[in-house]
Amino acid sequence: MAAWTWRFETADGTEVQPAVQPEEFTTQGDAESWIGEHWKDLKEGGTDQVRLFEDAAEIYGPMSLHGEDA
Repeated sequence: MAAWTWRFETADGTEVQPAVQPEEFTTQGDAESWIGEHWKDLKEGGTDQVRLFEDAAEIYGPMSLHGEDA
């Protein structure tokens, strides 16, 4: 079964520890729902952007958490 995970980064692509610890997700929808619920806390904790992976394959990213603020 595929594992869906997020990578948390600063604006320059450096990986950072997230302010909210994610779980390992079994579907893309679960992963996207989780980021939708926690993106503000992640942004306030120092994450500027995220990337979504299915196992080792990058699905998309970087996706800014700043929206129109960026």
